[in-house]
Amino acid sequence: MTQNVGGIDRILRIVVGLVLIGLAATGTVGWWGWLGVVLLATGALGWCPPYAIFGFNTCAMKNKT
Repeated sequence: MTQNVGGIDRILRIVVGLVLIGLAATGTVGWWGWLGVVLLATGALGWCPPYAIFGFNTCAMKNKT
């Protein structure tokens, strides 16, 4: 499982995921707020299944020289 979620993308996923979970837990938004768990997990792991399927990668490229 190669990482395909880069720095800023990971930070945004974690922050938005936590906000959505918080809003869902307080009843501010509906059940869909619990989808923040998916964002939190993909941000924490650094790997996103749809990115892998469609060939996206937001990780910084490593110089091989």
